[in-house]
Amino acid sequence: MVAGRSSGCAWSLLLIPCTWAVFLPVVLGYPVARSARRSARRIFPSRGHRRVEDADIMRVQRTRAWLATLMSVVILVAYGKPEDMAKVEQQFMIRLLVTPWLLLLSTPVVVAVLFRWASPAAKRSMRVRLRAAGESAAWYIAAFTAVPLVSVVAYGVEQIAGPDAAGWTMIVLMVPMLWVLLFVVFATGPAVRSAFNTATVHAALPALLTGVLVWEFAVIGLLVGGLPPGPPLIKVCSLLGGPASVTAVVWWEIDRLRTRYGVALRG
Repeated sequence: MVAGRSSGCAWSLLLIPCTWAVFLPVVLGYPVARSARRSARRIFPSRGHRRVEDADIMRVQRTRAWLATLMSVVILVAYGKPEDMAKVEQQFMIRLLVTPWLLLLSTPVVVAVLFRWASPAAKRSMRVRLRAAGESAAWYIAAFTAVPLVSVVAYGVEQIAGPDAAGWTMIVLMVPMLWVLLFVVFATGPAVRSAFNTATVHAALPALLTGVLVWEFAVIGLLVGGLPPGPPLIKVCSLLGGPASVTAVVWWEIDRLRTRYGVALRG
């Protein structure tokens, strides 16, 4: 038995030179990925996107999302054409790319409105949380812009010192670039859910941001992909039904937060 294990280990050692292209990236990439994930979770906790956790609110949100998905599929099957499927995929990718930046633009506006409504005591508490949220947003923006910045640096080195120096620059910066990319991958989901940790500023902020973003996405979808397929009435209902239903759920959630948890928009 021991001889069999020793033989297996020997064969593994002999195969390493033949499989270095797979073995080496795994050995080097795992600690980098682990470090990036740990940093992303420290700055953007995976469950830090709501100050009030309500099972009924989550259940209503999931039900609305599944019904909206079902209605979209039914409309596509009934009235859609092959090019409509391509539009759906295009809008999905655009939403993935645009969501963080829409949040970065929309969140300060919503927070400013809440801050103006708040009482003097609430404003002092909100300032502390806003400072921490601003730092986390700065971390995300810096990480997102680091990779293009490295490319610009490599291009500048190539122009000054030649392509060989640019190649060595990219090799030296390969591990930091990988870390930054993985940090962005691990941080994006929690950052979007928590609106870059600004959800801790006010318990109603996630709901308000959802209501704002859904109408922004409706406008973007209309500009990029046009009206949904189907007869005119179906097109209008499909375009406005999703944002309107989300808005209804948002105001129900805000009312529930007020009546059950004492969360006031002007508090």
